[in-house]
Amino acid sequence: MPGIPLVDLAAAHAEIAEEVEAGFKRVIADTAFIGGAEATAFEREYAAFTGVPHCVGVANGTDALELALRATGVGPGAEVILPANTFIATAEAVARAGARPVLVDCDPQSYLIDVDAALAAITPATRAIVPVHLYGQLAPVERLRAGLAGRDIAVVEDAAQCQGATRHGRGAGAEGIAATSFYPGKNLGAYGDAGAVVTADADLATAVRRLGSHGGLRRYVHDVVGVNSRLDGLQAVVLRAKLARLARWNALRRAAAARYHALLESVEVHRPTVLPGNEHVWHVYCVRVPGDGTPNRRDRVLDRLHAAGVGAAIHYPVPVHRTPAFAGLGLAEGAFPHAERIAPELLSLPIYPQLTADQQEQVVAALRSALAD
Repeated sequence: MPGIPLVDLAAAHAEIAEEVEAGFKRVIADTAFIGGAEATAFEREYAAFTGVPHCVGVANGTDALELALRATGVGPGAEVILPANTFIATAEAVARAGARPVLVDCDPQSYLIDVDAALAAITPATRAIVPVHLYGQLAPVERLRAGLAGRDIAVVEDAAQCQGATRHGRGAGAEGIAATSFYPGKNLGAYGDAGAVVTADADLATAVRRLGSHGGLRRYVHDVVGVNSRLDGLQAVVLRAKLARLARWNALRRAAAARYHALLESVEVHRPTVLPGNEHVWHVYCVRVPGDGTPNRRDRVLDRLHAAGVGAAIHYPVPVHRTPAFAGLGLAEGAFPHAERIAPELLSLPIYPQLTADQQEQVVAALRSALAD
């Protein structure tokens, strides 16, 4: 079987190579390496794409989340609620802002944040809740906002996996603030690290831009203690070229997800669930491999897929509270049963816009064989 990667970045580059080369020449000629016209144009275009008025480009997605949290007033002594089943960067951003991560469980069907658990975890120290828009679909932020009515608690959305996704017709950050990542493997990926914050609030956008530029909006004016986190012109060139194609690429991902859903109907896995009202963009197509009474069945299935040339992967093998980095939270095994139960069962199948129907059939055939073994 020919190799089928988890994500085919080379195929994406082939579609934009000439455009990127011309853009790089513009940046080099203008020596506009940090910010500049390309970065400004991308911010404007991404804001228009998301339907959110303000976009601030930053150096990476983790910075984006930290700066969004700090802009809303999160700092030392604060608590921030987030799901236990997320990439470590979500909790890192909270810790880097000086706050304490407060973890909650996920919904066992969608794997998105358990809204009731999040609202129940609020204390007088809570300053924000971070719903993670996992795998390409939005968490039910409207339920969070309803539960927070009248409270001075921000909803800071982790939108690192959902460029172009909507919930009830609205994108991440449409009613508040959201942070996203343009890591190369994302639906909208740079050729290195990059990120952005989108917000409906002009004052929050200004605060993020100030924090990400050494605490000031003008050279040698430092109003607050900030960081160095800005989008560079070369990455903006790549992002602009890909953004022009993102709606089509997301549609191709949706078609691939629908094809997987049909092909996997009789296969012994749990297919992903899409919440009503969501337009999913399928950054990850994640199935669950049920246990069979033997240890590490999912891992053995993954090994067999790799041997068959299928670039499947795991997102994410260990919930945040079980990592050494956050052992100091003092949360023992069993604290979040849903997140802990699904972690050893989740398996991500290859998905990207250029994935063909024939390749998907090969992936599913290899998965069926691996499960039988």
